[in-house]
Amino acid sequence: MKKFKLPALVYLILFFMNVNTGSAAGLAKISYTVSFPEAQAHYVEVEMNISGLAQPSLEVKMPVWAPGSYLVREFAKNIESLNVSANGKAVPALKTNKNTWKINTAGLSAVTVKYKVYAFELSVRTSFIDVSHAFLSTTGIFLFPKGMLNQPSTITIKPYKDWNKVSTSLEMVKGDVFTRTAPNYDILYDSPLEIGTQDIFDFDVANTHYEVAMYGGGNYDKERLKKDMAKIIEAEAAVYGENPNKHYTFIVHNKQRNGGGLEHLSSTVLGASRDGYTNERIYHGFLGLVAHEHFHLWNVKRLRPIALGPFDYDNENYTTNLWIAEGFTAYYQNIILRYAGLSNTEEFLGDMVSTINTVENQPGTKVQPLSESSFDAWIKGYRPNENSYNTGISYYDKGAVVAMLLDLEIINSSNGKYSLNDVMKYMYDTYYKGLKRGYTDAEFKAGFEKFAGKKLTDFYAKYINGLDAVDYNKYLGYAGYKLTDELAAGNEPTLGVYTNTRNAITTVLRNSAGWVDGLNVGDVITNIDDTPVTDLAAVIKGKKVGDKIMVTVNRDGQNYKIPVTLKRNDNVKYSFTELPNATPQQLAVRKKWLKL
Repeated sequence: MKKFKLPALVYLILFFMNVNTGSAAGLAKISYTVSFPEAQAHYVEVEMNISGLAQPSLEVKMPVWAPGSYLVREFAKNIESLNVSANGKAVPALKTNKNTWKINTAGLSAVTVKYKVYAFELSVRTSFIDVSHAFLSTTGIFLFPKGMLNQPSTITIKPYKDWNKVSTSLEMVKGDVFTRTAPNYDILYDSPLEIGTQDIFDFDVANTHYEVAMYGGGNYDKERLKKDMAKIIEAEAAVYGENPNKHYTFIVHNKQRNGGGLEHLSSTVLGASRDGYTNERIYHGFLGLVAHEHFHLWNVKRLRPIALGPFDYDNENYTTNLWIAEGFTAYYQNIILRYAGLSNTEEFLGDMVSTINTVENQPGTKVQPLSESSFDAWIKGYRPNENSYNTGISYYDKGAVVAMLLDLEIINSSNGKYSLNDVMKYMYDTYYKGLKRGYTDAEFKAGFEKFAGKKLTDFYAKYINGLDAVDYNKYLGYAGYKLTDELAAGNEPTLGVYTNTRNAITTVLRNSAGWVDGLNVGDVITNIDDTPVTDLAAVIKGKKVGDKIMVTVNRDGQNYKIPVTLKRNDNVKYSFTELPNATPQQLAVRKKWLKL
């Protein structure tokens, strides 16, 4: 691991100063005090003090989205009772749009802005407060003064009752756990805070100190987690040749059922099932989540699409490259477990074939190109409806598949000299460390081509910007594998709908029997051929492809009889199969790919 020549925090300050110019009040001093007098009602009270002003007016704004979660969430909707004062007197604050308040500061050198924020959505991207803890997702808590994104700030926390711990990547001030500082707003908004009585354990990996904050209890084994998380961290740092953090914080919210994660520059927030740690399948999934979010500290938080920094906190930040930022990270979460010895070959291939099946069984893969999926994340990816399965594809899933294809292409074309790892390190060194900026689509394509030793224009036209069916066996053949569809010879009938436990239709698949003959989402299937339905799957399984059946549905309180002609179930169920008599070249590619 290479040593960081400058202290990490200094480097980051210089980086963000370079990319995020401010326009006003270079001498302004900004501080916040957060308190929780009504924690039981899910409120935080924020006092924002701004001094050193020398301007006739000031605008304070609330971000509308959280970086890493590509949806405008309108955090200002949770603000109430905002008032401004100076010298003990009220100062008018005019709300000029959904997330902006304008303050008349003529003749004033300092103002105090007080407001309350309602927080009752425990997710990795939103804030939650009750008497047990406070999770502050900072983009939804702290207003910022327009034109001062480069300004440092100090946060003083007044804890509720017996709360005695703060877990965050923000630095302490004079060793005070309840006083934190941020060098600029990009750092503040990338540093969530967990405040309460959470269980904390820590460990070191090389020169980086790791803290894990567990909220909600659970049957986790701290010593096992320390060892397994350390293996993941070491394997990921090996890809890039360094760990740019001196300390890193995992915030884990353990609930009865939970999942998901959100990456940050020097921390991450994870959702986990509190009693799932002793279930090997669930534990494997949790380690994959750890690997995914921690890998982001390089891929997207530092090595990033050029559109994702400096951030525009008022509007969408569009990029066609989330398939690299997220999809590649989804691929690495699987292969890193293999590198770290936390999964075997069969488990890794099983994870990948599961992703392939997800992609290939989604009708939207034939409708939405991968690059468009990324660009439209703001209006489609995070706003799914009943027809999304038919119209779109996940840049996580298909991006992971594309990463696998490119990894195999690079290994094979370079005769085992290079892999996708070399591309990621080269791009990190060149654009984040060298040029200190994000990359363009063309620049990353050139990075792939550099290590593949060939043009990938056709690959991009087919699989990134186009809708061609993926030639899996071409790429898997490089490593002596092929895909076998276990359902290829089947002739199973299907309605082409998904239903819930009440037999209510939740999805109608494009071009299926239900699609063609007019079944609707929301229809409750009550009878097939006048026979009451208790087990829909069993009834359909007893029919044949081409059978014409009469489906009775309850639609908006009225019964309808709809004739439907059953079609063949075209879903695939792929599995990996080794090619017989694999060549030395194929075995060499396999060895390089899977680190055998």
